[in-house]
Amino acid sequence: MRGDAERQTDMLLALTPDELVPGNHPIRRIKPIVERVLARLSPRFKAMYAERGRSSIPPEHLLKASLLIALYSIRSERQFCERLRYDLLFKWFLDLNVADRGFDASSFSKNGERLLAHDVARAFFAEVVAEARARQLLSTEHFTVDGTLLEAWASLKSYRPRDDQDPPATGGRNPEVDFRGKRRRRETHVSRTDPQALLYKKARGQAARLSYLGHLLTENRHGLVVDVELTQATGRAEREAALRMLDRQRCWGGTTLGADRGYDSWDFVGALCARGVTAHVAQHTHRRRAVDGRTTRYRGYARSQRRRKLVEEAFGWLKTVGGGCKLRYLGLARNRVWPELTAAAYNLVRIAKREGAMQA
Repeated sequence: MRGDAERQTDMLLALTPDELVPGNHPIRRIKPIVERVLARLSPRFKAMYAERGRSSIPPEHLLKASLLIALYSIRSERQFCERLRYDLLFKWFLDLNVADRGFDASSFSKNGERLLAHDVARAFFAEVVAEARARQLLSTEHFTVDGTLLEAWASLKSYRPRDDQDPPATGGRNPEVDFRGKRRRRETHVSRTDPQALLYKKARGQAARLSYLGHLLTENRHGLVVDVELTQATGRAEREAALRMLDRQRCWGGTTLGADRGYDSWDFVGALCARGVTAHVAQHTHRRRAVDGRTTRYRGYARSQRRRKLVEEAFGWLKTVGGGCKLRYLGLARNRVWPELTAAAYNLVRIAKREGAMQA
């Protein structure tokens, strides 16, 4: 029997978003972890704001919103705020009622400077890593490091000579620019859109783009991210960032670090040896190798080479699901917040999946 469409709507509803979110939804395992992390960060949040004055958007809402943007591949803060008006799962995650209004996209930019000044994104990521450590999901001895190019929010047409202050006279906002036969170098050229973005490519045959370099340090047990950095795209940035991230782990003797052949250099392997870390680095094929048979003959080296592929899963998630194929902000400081929060979202997904598998 064909049903009839009812035009009359209910006048009053006694429903909450919690009743409408399925009980077996995966995000229900993520939210309690986020709540515990935010509770520990509450003293930091209290110190960020004055005791008197007009109430602002709670920083907890902004951090939760950033997680939802990463988890659901939302294109921008403006699109998130539009979806928050009608998506009851988003309202449930932010502890809002059905009739509560969301906030405007300008709240991200107005409060972003305060969050940036107090390094809240880094603190949030560190607390998520602490949650994984409390659940004994992290390896304390075996790590992997890698870096990837992240395209900046700047066009190649903005990469002009430093002494050229005037834009092209023709073409309007999208002028015709001919780079053929012209050599562009960092010493003579700079991007007018994002001056900190550098022209860089990682391999031969690739096109150079205005980019930054993202770096991850993962542990080899479950592939969780234990540290993250964003730097300018230079030839030594990957190795220098790897050493900084490794030093923050306070590793002692017996630690191993897996990496691809781009890290097979004498200075990097020597720096690892000085720290008591065994370099499980893939051997280079076109030059003299810093890692020799004294390391590669052990089974632990082959195991590290297999487990280091987990870092590629993290990079793949950050770029596809987390929306990192092209950065959204200008400048190194503002862009650094994105990988920290997105890596925290990736860890939350891995932790929730692991707990779900153990309960099953």
